[in-house]
Amino acid sequence: MTVAKPCPDADPTTRPGTVALPLLSDQHRSDQHRPGRLYTCRYRCGDACAQPVPNRSENEYFGTILQRAISRRGALRAGAVITLAVGASGALAACAPAAPGAPEGTGGGLPVGLDYETVPVNNTDAITVPPGYRSNVVIRWGDPIVDGAPEFDFANQTPEAQAQQFGYNNDFCGVLPLDGDRLVMFNNHEYTIEPLMFAGYDEENPTETQVRIGMAAHGLSVHVVERDPATGEMRAVLDPLNRRYTATSEFRLTGPAAGSALLQTSADPTGTRVLGTLNNCAGGVTPWGTFLSGEENFNQYFANAASVVDPAVLARAERYGITEEASERKWERFDPRFDMLAEPNEPNRFGWIVEVDPQDPTATPVKRTALGRFKHEGATIHLAADGRAVAYMGDDERFDYVYKYVSNAAVREGNTRAAREANATLLDDGTLYVARFTGNSPATEITGDGALPADGAFDGTGEWIKLAAGTESFVPGMSAEEVYVFTRQAADVVGATKMDRPEDVEANPVTGRVYIALTNNTDRGTEGAAGPDEANPRTENAHGHVVEFEEDGGDAAAGAFSWRILLVCGDPEDPSTYFAGFDKSQVSPITSPDNLAFDGHGNLWISTDSGRALEVAGTPAGINDGLYGVSLEGETRGRTALFATVPNGAECCGPVVTDEFVLISPQHPGDLDGASTETPQSTWPDGPGSQPRPSVVNIWREGEGGRPGRIGE
Repeated sequence: MTVAKPCPDADPTTRPGTVALPLLSDQHRSDQHRPGRLYTCRYRCGDACAQPVPNRSENEYFGTILQRAISRRGALRAGAVITLAVGASGALAACAPAAPGAPEGTGGGLPVGLDYETVPVNNTDAITVPPGYRSNVVIRWGDPIVDGAPEFDFANQTPEAQAQQFGYNNDFCGVLPLDGDRLVMFNNHEYTIEPLMFAGYDEENPTETQVRIGMAAHGLSVHVVERDPATGEMRAVLDPLNRRYTATSEFRLTGPAAGSALLQTSADPTGTRVLGTLNNCAGGVTPWGTFLSGEENFNQYFANAASVVDPAVLARAERYGITEEASERKWERFDPRFDMLAEPNEPNRFGWIVEVDPQDPTATPVKRTALGRFKHEGATIHLAADGRAVAYMGDDERFDYVYKYVSNAAVREGNTRAAREANATLLDDGTLYVARFTGNSPATEITGDGALPADGAFDGTGEWIKLAAGTESFVPGMSAEEVYVFTRQAADVVGATKMDRPEDVEANPVTGRVYIALTNNTDRGTEGAAGPDEANPRTENAHGHVVEFEEDGGDAAAGAFSWRILLVCGDPEDPSTYFAGFDKSQVSPITSPDNLAFDGHGNLWISTDSGRALEVAGTPAGINDGLYGVSLEGETRGRTALFATVPNGAECCGPVVTDEFVLISPQHPGDLDGASTETPQSTWPDGPGSQPRPSVVNIWREGEGGRPGRIGE
């Protein structure tokens, strides 16, 4: 097998996909929208980064507290503490070059699965893949999902049609095998951008029909796809399993907070039934064959929080970023549950992990309260040594936290009725934790400019702090119900570590190590905000980083872990960047890591959400988002190579990476300055004369005789 070199030329100014000079632009700062994007920040998260930081707690980074304690105890005592910290993190440091079960190299230095020619960064309004690879669109916004659904007609949309069609802005994508070459696919529809969906849209006065279409375009899709083994193409097909869940579908609340007075409304005095799921971002696929979906920026859908009189209700709303009078989409004008003056508890019914059984179209999907309520990027499942389910989760907000949940019961193997019933309650009965990270370097060595401390790595130890288990609270002054419903405040109380927008958290199925995508945080170190620490070492962190950690003893249920930073993202020519010590002239520029995935060989794959925040030579408008393969072992550890890019204005979401195919989900194509339905900034995927449509894309390698080959080999 021939190993493709990441860059064909020795001159870094002429190598495709590399950079000559750093031209770094500010990421989404408080005084401007994200560079290049016109609507996404407002319609996805309510312009969260332009609002005051919701976490105003005084809990300090534990490393700072430790350093103060060291100073008080004297030099001799300090030496003992530091030695213990280094020793505890040594397990991760020692296994970083190679780990049991890690993929073997290709013989030329690259791990199996990453042998492809690096794609140059670009501003192309298309899906760009390596030479020898092909792609096709699997399904697009508006494509029929259920039998009898009409074909999409941009100029004549209706709520009834949209509720039967593929929704807008597909983010997370998961697949499970059915039979033969058929798979069941699950997609989140995170949010809508009405100015790009409707000609002549009046943002101050949307019509009721437009609001109802927007509600129907949110939610989830379950549908069957078929892959042609002869050509590699994948297509969506009609099937009895196909269905849509929207902002008005029924969901059940389950777990220890279900039925709480905090979840009761006039429409649902039981506190157990909710209409809709909102702002579903990433998710996960469980070992027992269900899909998980994270409700993220739900706060922006609710109006009149600023007029709430009850100070406790107002404080809780503000901690979740619910601060506005009118909402962006004005749904409250046509549905009073989105008006906090009418229904102050309605927002408490969002911000959960949703579980869907793809094999049972009659089952009502559930919101699992035992996993806590916050802006869930998603939830991914790894098994503990004794078979219990461990869910890793990130709260996607500046200065918020990383969580995990450990079930009390072990996963039951098999597809029997007894096994399905047992597994159906795994995420209702367990313990919820939040993470505290401690660096092992003196605070004075964390300078905020990306310079490594004296020991040569940003690393340390961590602990999982108990929040609640069943009806028992471990948080002083809060009941268990309050911990589950107001999880952010509970984590504030126990002193969790404030992170730089923790999004996807994924365990490597080969090595068991866990990875956190920290997308960015330009408020880090600014006036009035938390400063840099070893787990978040860069001031005004515009391009994000990736943390790698290993649970003690390799057991996902452990109460402690060791960690180190794998990547500090950005332009490789920027001195503040770091690629696990790998030669930075041989890596791709990368910014704003968002979603993570692993292939069967244990390689890490990262999709990005940058809004063109990184400008490099040859791309003055900033680079398009994409999917990157990252080597984790051996001499190539830290090598980050661009595999595919998405169209102009799009974000690369939902990666699924197998030996046979890769799936990505470009959402909001064409969201660039100047975009409108009259002047679209992208015509992907349908070509000239069309409006841009979020879609799922299948990528495969052409093998001998035109038949599909294996990815990255």
